[in-house]
Order: sequence, then C-alpha cells, then structure tokens
Amino acid sequence: MDVKPQQRALINVTLSAALVALTIYLLVVGQNLFLPLVIAIVFWFLINVLAAGFSRLQIGHFHIPRPLCFIASILMFLIAVSVIIQFISGSLNDLGSVARVYEANLRAYWVAFPFADSLPAGGMAQMVTEWLDISALVTATALTFTGLAADGVLIIIYVGFLLLEQGNFNAKLSALVGNEARERSVRRIINRVRKDVQKYISIKMFTSLLTGILSYLVLRVLGVDFPEVWGVLIFLLNFIPTVGSIIATIFPATIALAQSNEGIALSLIVLLSIGALQVCIGNILEPRLMGTSLNLSPVVILFNLALWGYIWGVAGMFLCVPFLIITTIVLSHFPRTRPIAILLSSNGKIDIAE
Repeated sequence: MDVKPQQRALINVTLSAALVALTIYLLVVGQNLFLPLVIAIVFWFLINVLAAGFSRLQIGHFHIPRPLCFIASILMFLIAVSVIIQFISGSLNDLGSVARVYEANLRAYWVAFPFADSLPAGGMAQMVTEWLDISALVTATALTFTGLAADGVLIIIYVGFLLLEQGNFNAKLSALVGNEARERSVRRIINRVRKDVQKYISIKMFTSLLTGILSYLVLRVLGVDFPEVWGVLIFLLNFIPTVGSIIATIFPATIALAQSNEGIALSLIVLLSIGALQVCIGNILEPRLMGTSLNLSPVVILFNLALWGYIWGVAGMFLCVPFLIITTIVLSHFPRTRPIAILLSSNGKIDIAE
C-alpha cells in the first residue's frame, strides 16, 4: 500500500515524539543509574581540560610529560572536591546552629507585614511557613549532599575506567564507523562539541568565580553573617541559567534580613549590590566573552532548564546548557534535523560542521 508524503511525515513526527517521550521516561526512571555516569563523564572531561592546561606549561625548553599532567590534574581535582565537600558540611552545621534565630526574625517581619492579616489564611500561611523554615532547608541540602557522597565511590570508579579507556577511543571510533569520510565527519562533530563545551565551562567558571569573590567581599564589608558561605553558593548557583542568578541574589538578601530585627535597610543594600554584580557580570561581561559561538535562544535555555530540572533535579539544572550545546551541534550536522537546530538558536544562524 502506497503511503502519501503527508502521511509519511505524520508517521515520522509521531515516531519521533514517541522516541523523545520514551527517552525522557527512561532518564527519569533510571536516574540512579544514569546520573552517576553522566557526572563521571563531566569529571573526566574536566580532568582532561586540566591536563591539557598543564601540558601547555613550559619551563624553559622543558615540557611537562603527559602522564605527569594527568596525575597533577587528578590530584588537583580530588583536592578541590574534598575541600568543597568539607567546607559545605562545616557551613551547614554552622547554619543549623543559628537557623532557629533566623526563622524567629523572619516570622517577626511577617507578622509585622501590613497586609499579613488580609491575605488568605490556609494556603498562603502554609506556604510562608514552609518558606521560613530554614532548618528544613538546611536539612534538605545536607541530605542532597549525602546522596551525592553515597554515589561518590561509583562516580570515582567510572572516572577511573574512563581515563583508562580513553587511549583506545580513536581505534574504537575507526572500527565502529568503518568509513574514512564518515569518520572525519564524526570527528568534526566531536571536536566541535569538545571545543564549545570547554569554552562554555571555562568562561562560566571565570564569571561565576568573579561573581562569587566580589559578592563575598561585598557581604563581608556589609557585615552579613557567613559571607564565605554565600560566596560559594553564589559561585555554584551561577552555573544554573537565569534562575540560579535570581536565587543567588535573593537568598543573601533574605539572610541579611533574617540575621537581625533592626529593619530592612541592610537587606535592600545587599539586594541592590549583589543584583548589580549579577547584571554587570552576567548580562555585560559574560556575553562579550561568549561572543556568538554559543548561539542559543534564551527561551529554549529556560525550557531546557525546566525539562532537565524535572528529569534530574538540581544536577540536571547544572548540566542543562552543556546538554543543549551538544544537542544543537549534532542536530545542525544533519540536513533533516537542521531546522530544529535553527529553532534552538538565538538568531537562526548556525555554524554547520561540514
């Protein structure tokens, strides 16, 4: 039986939608299986980036041998992760000790709010009570890090095997593709993905670190409690597009309000100061550094953020932009999927890897 072009197109769209839905379902159901592997791949990629940076160092005419570069990058990465984990665990304990005082001050502000009595009782009161429960927030954060630590051994094993296997990657790719022209095409896609993801991570690391350090200095000068904690939190949250920057601005201002009951002046100053830093670095400096290479639509980024947040929670929010970069590059390479890549782009102009 002959199938008309319109029917064939409808069948293809239906099958594609079913495949996407099935993939999302498997990612949600298999989170405990896939997420440690994806985190391990990210860590493996970062270790390779560090090793490449060490290999470019030169002392006179002496270049650091490649094995030493990998050993140095692995040690530096492990030290950095260990310091961050110890710092966060200690900070959570410190916050837990003053959480009740913060909650009492915030509830005092809420009671004194002029329109508090006129707001609907039930749902609104419950929502505000949950929002003011800082102890529950600290406990939930601690449980999240405990869960990640539980997967730490598995992630380290994955990273070790990836480092051992990467020497055979080229031979496996050649054997898998089996065609020289197709192999060159696949390698172009891989190199493009590596280059763009590395550029995004490098620039995001620099701008987030700059924002975190400047925010720490501002909060310390203003006398906000635990400025180093909020500096690290702002650094981490800036890896989450848009929403992370908003939370990183509001949260220190809320803590500034909660640490005393002497008024909202300090909170407003913190809000304006951190907000100004976020705007200057995130909306002015970062786009200039990124240029037009990462040509992604802001609306698509927000949708992608919500999608990966639904699939893998906070971890998915951190990974959403690299995933979108990879998806756009791969889709732009094939004529049939190129229109989708154009829709994902910001201005409709995509750099086709031919």
